Amino acid sequence: MTEAIRKLFAVMPFLFGIGFIAPLTAQLMAALGIDGPFGMSRIGFGLLFGGAWGLYANIKGRWL
Repeated sequence: MTEAIRKLFAVMPFLFGIGFIAPLTAQLMAALGIDGPFGMSRIGFGLLFGGAWGLYANIKGRWL
């Protein structure tokens, strides 16, 4: 059980990017009336942006 929790926390920045930053980005774009680039949906762009940022944070060990 401890090992499973350790593995979960190891990918937590990526999950945070997908689960929080992506919908937040889509909601902000909707509130500001901005469409997704290249014909993407807002949530599609949010998932791409949040996933990339979360993956960066997971690899580097920090968000900025």
